[in-house]
Amino acid sequence: MDYLTVALAKGRLGEQSAELFGKIGIGKSLDLNSRRLVFEDEENKIKFMLLKNSDVVTYVDNGVADIGIVGKDMVKESLSKVFQLHNLSFGYCKMCIAGEKGKTVYRNNAILKVATKFTNSAKAYFDLKGQRIQIITLNGSVELAPKLGLADVIVDIVETGSTLRANGLEVLEEMFDINPVIIANRIGYKFKMKQIDGIIAKIGELERKHDVKNI
Repeated sequence: MDYLTVALAKGRLGEQSAELFGKIGIGKSLDLNSRRLVFEDEENKIKFMLLKNSDVVTYVDNGVADIGIVGKDMVKESLSKVFQLHNLSFGYCKMCIAGEKGKTVYRNNAILKVATKFTNSAKAYFDLKGQRIQIITLNGSVELAPKLGLADVIVDIVETGSTLRANGLEVLEEMFDINPVIIANRIGYKFKMKQIDGIIAKIGELERKHDVKNI
């Protein structure tokens, strides 16, 4: 049997994913404290790759990895056509529009300045709302943009809202829910369907038997 290649995101999501696989008896060789980026589970014929969160979709979409675990925000932002096979029951948060209290999000024919790194998601959302926007691309400290007059609002992931509040901002509108999702390469899935579906079945059984929201 050929090895199944799994792309995992570094950081918190990678830790949660590795723990999830461990609970179903897969990936004992994974060592997230190591500098290595590739680990092989010879017993289960699985190869794990540790990647930057935003690269997981790219590796799966291009067939370098067969499946991956990544936030649904990354799938939406990439505009990729990967299969979304299974929504995982932990790590829920929301994509939101945030700004200073009382800020008006919709301005008829006026242009709204929006700071975000999720440029595709923001454009698609405001297009549906009929609001003209100017995208200001930022990759960090996006909460400063409204305070310093760079943008009217921001579009960002919100989990608890504590960072927004610390910077004098609040959620003005929730755009969509985000959760980790198991994705698959469209071609690779056809050839490794049995192995992939077997893993997802084990995860589903675990989720039914136990509360894995706090993994």
